[in-house]
Amino acid sequence: MLATPGVLPPARQDTQWAYETKQDGQRAVVYLPGDGTLELRARSGEIITGAYPELGPLGEALGAAPAVLDGEVVAPDERGHGDFQRLQSRMGLAHSPALAARRAAHTPVHLVLFDLMFLRGDLTALPYARRRARLEELGLAGPHWSTPGAIVGHGARALEATRESGLEGLVCKRLDSVYEPGVRSRSWIKIRNVRAVDVIVGGWLPGRGRLSGLPGALLVGQREAGRLHYVGRVGTGWTEAERAELARLLGTVETRVCPFDRDPRVPDARWVLPRLVGEVRYSTRTRSGLLRQPSWLRLRPDLAPEDSAADLP
Repeated sequence: MLATPGVLPPARQDTQWAYETKQDGQRAVVYLPGDGTLELRARSGEIITGAYPELGPLGEALGAAPAVLDGEVVAPDERGHGDFQRLQSRMGLAHSPALAARRAAHTPVHLVLFDLMFLRGDLTALPYARRRARLEELGLAGPHWSTPGAIVGHGARALEATRESGLEGLVCKRLDSVYEPGVRSRSWIKIRNVRAVDVIVGGWLPGRGRLSGLPGALLVGQREAGRLHYVGRVGTGWTEAERAELARLLGTVETRVCPFDRDPRVPDARWVLPRLVGEVRYSTRTRSGLLRQPSWLRLRPDLAPEDSAADLP
């Protein structure tokens, strides 16, 4: 179940909602078959269990009771806040157990649990409030996993607390909402403390001078109704290492065909297959939907291009 970008619910409805801290990590569904093992699946459906060996002992936490839980894998920084850049060194290692174990010793992860979809039976038709209560009753707390509390009501204060603490934002969940697998629901609303959006890379512009041979700017878009709409160019926000990595990735997806539904007519543009997803920060949008003052935040290897279809005006 996915959250819809939005704003706080009306004050008169405040007590009908629960508020959770928005985590900055990789979404994961946790399958506990009841035999002491576990399986982690990313939003794409990919099995990512092997990338996070320190989460293995969670498989024994509920004994023989089969369960399915929803959560987010984060790599905490010195303040205990999820840091997606730190997490990137742990992602993509599901089939490299030796390397995953070495990385785990240096950059451990933590699994934040926030929903329970199955416990000896299907719970998805239960309201959020009852699912959440059942989850908290399990007392799932360990060296690499926890179940942080959710606040009912006081949404404005909760959002301000995330801003003051430098956290990514807030997720608002209706107390009576059922769990809708695969649905981006208005019953869950996510509020980011920075204005950011996921985009798909459709092309790039060569850099000049010291950036010769590297991307000087990316041409990005968003999907709507199956079409990739151009939303602007991004030319800032990378470290030298990140720019070099982007150059490598772009070289693997070159194409001569513009992937956008309308050619943006950008001189010297180089086109790529729309397979890379990234996140950008921006100030506002033009009337035509272009991003103003966009700045690159990060690659999103945990997202498929189909996952970035949202937020278009």
